[in-house]
Amino acid sequence: MQLNLTKPICFFDLETTGINITSDRIVEISILKVHPNGKEERKTWRVNPEMPIPKEVSEIHGIYDEDVADKPTFKELAKEVYNMIKDSDLGGFNSNRFDIPLMAEEMLRADVDFDMKNRQSVDVQTIFHKMEQRTLSAAYKFYCDKNLDDAHSAEADTLATYEVLKAQLEKYEELENDTKFLAEFSSRKKFADFAGFIAYNKKGEECFSFGKHKGKLVTEVLEKEPGYFGWLLNADFPLYTKKVLTAIKLRSFNNKL
Repeated sequence: MQLNLTKPICFFDLETTGINITSDRIVEISILKVHPNGKEERKTWRVNPEMPIPKEVSEIHGIYDEDVADKPTFKELAKEVYNMIKDSDLGGFNSNRFDIPLMAEEMLRADVDFDMKNRQSVDVQTIFHKMEQRTLSAAYKFYCDKNLDDAHSAEADTLATYEVLKAQLEKYEELENDTKFLAEFSSRKKFADFAGFIAYNKKGEECFSFGKHKGKLVTEVLEKEPGYFGWLLNADFPLYTKKVLTAIKLRSFNNKL
């Protein structure tokens, strides 16, 4: 089966130093770019995270400090990675909650202005969980009848994710071969930022989803408590969350002019 695409989609997977979006770093990234005509491009980079990889993490993905010591940093690779994905929607396995937020942090640290405004994101894990409730290895076996022998290799996981999505489209009649439909189907609650600190209410307005102002409009909180904005910018929140907050504040200021 060929995906019905109106623009390219980049399936990607990250191997990292851990699971903290704000403090952990990429050690491997693999991208499979699929064009509307079916043409495929593949690229995998090992990345020097500029920090030690915990032993217990290396034992999972098989990448150790010595494997990336002489590799480029993400800052050195950022523009090349961005150029590959800049015209594309994104697809992955648990990508909406982990891979996209973490890559966004790495991009912003590298001074690349990454956002999702004109992209769809298809999370194959969410489709799988809604339909079958299992893991990538189980999904690969269930949908493709293949064993994922090289699990936790970014390239193997990326290729398996692509194959699983195509198999899902063939198996479930209710799924449409359309990136926008798949993005909406695989999305969870709508958030303005990747990490989920700023959610949309039923009117499409940005609200805080945490802390003492949970459920309150961001614009109202920032107006009534100006110091809260400064605290947020100086606290340990993801860079993308801070970018969204700044944009909301600027928009609110401009609306008053």
